[in-house]
Amino acid sequence: MKINKVVCICFSPTGGSRKVALAVAEGLAERAACTVETLDATRAALPAESFGADVAAVVAVPVYGDAAAPIALERLAALRAQGAPALAVVTYGNRSFGHAALDLTQALTAQGFDVVGAGAFVGEHSYSSSATPIAPGRPDRADLAQARSWGNDACRRLLEGRAVAVDATLLPHPADAPEALRGFAEFVAGYARRQQEHSVRIAATADADRCTGCGACAEACPVGAIPAGEPATTLAESCIKCAACVKVCPAGARRIDTPFAPVLARHFGRPKPNVVLPAPAGTAPYVPFEK
Repeated sequence: MKINKVVCICFSPTGGSRKVALAVAEGLAERAACTVETLDATRAALPAESFGADVAAVVAVPVYGDAAAPIALERLAALRAQGAPALAVVTYGNRSFGHAALDLTQALTAQGFDVVGAGAFVGEHSYSSSATPIAPGRPDRADLAQARSWGNDACRRLLEGRAVAVDATLLPHPADAPEALRGFAEFVAGYARRQQEHSVRIAATADADRCTGCGACAEACPVGAIPAGEPATTLAESCIKCAACVKVCPAGARRIDTPFAPVLARHFGRPKPNVVLPAPAGTAPYVPFEK
């Protein structure tokens, strides 16, 4: 088959999903000797557009909980394809990507894409900070090199006519130590009980004394949860806890206070590998947990 264009499609509040998607797309385009077009749904829903079979798509969204971010799927919903091959990519904060890859694969298939690859890449968790580091700095250079290589290999399969639809349920999940899983499960159960007694909404907040009023946070927020002209304010009911405002604040005035951060940092500090299907020839699909 002939690939005339690669389209990089993403929802990426803090940039991790975009970086991975671009790396994969560049790997595809390099092999196909074509250009890359980027469609970014972070700020608004993408308009209706249709892709033919000569366009290869790389679609990347973050994981929320164990699912593909619902708002991301909503903002990509107008896209359609007539058999355009696609690689479905989810980025997660080093805990679990759950059924997110399956969510994205099913959504793209329903929109007419032919999903011929699925991957889960680690990105710095939204709750990560210097005090509670959770996959800090990821995706790093090695992650992006792997993403590019996978895209290149996927394109080779397409050009050779060997690409086939993938079953995202077979994407392997890097294992955790049993004690980590138990510890996190116990915390979640206790948190659920406390929420039943006294519900508390987690949202980004700002230190008004440190806020300089630059407005970078409001510009970065993908859902308009920070009113224009009121950068020290957050509409908690709208906040999706992506931490985009926290990452861009030059004064360090923004934060997300959550009891999950120290628990995640304690139980999921061991760096996890990225996993992809199909795995490039000669490589293992994932690295299992080793005590």
